[in-house]
Amino acid sequence: MEIKIDDLSGPEIAELLREHLENMAENSPPESRHALNLEQLRHPDITFWSAWSDGELLGCGALKELDAQHGEIKSMRTAAPHRRKGVAARLLEHILEEAKRRNYKSVSLETGSMGAFAPAHNLYTKFGFKTCGPFADYVEDPNSLFMRKEL
Repeated sequence: MEIKIDDLSGPEIAELLREHLENMAENSPPESRHALNLEQLRHPDITFWSAWSDGELLGCGALKELDAQHGEIKSMRTAAPHRRKGVAARLLEHILEEAKRRNYKSVSLETGSMGAFAPAHNLYTKFGFKTCGPFADYVEDPNSLFMRKEL
């Protein structure tokens, strides 16, 4: 698996992110959706990675700098044919390594609280993330689960 910084210009990543946004729409009400679109992911405070094998897109993830000591994980998504193969775990390892390289003290994330997000909850818990309250511009929301990992 090759993980590389992605400029978000390829059709494969556009399709995966479209699927991601559609899935969020199916599982979360509009006011509780915090997934970013292509243009929002191009913001200079966000680094976006894609994972590939033999020319096939496996998944993606991003790290947003909230401040000099705190990052946020965004847009974690595994392509459907590659789920349960360790893609998300490898991407998360990569993102956490980068957060440590940047000397962040913590990394946070927001994900859905519903059953459809149980695989994400399990992954993040396995990596040492713990439930926390809202951070950055988020507000308390029964449809959101906030998690943080101290580095």
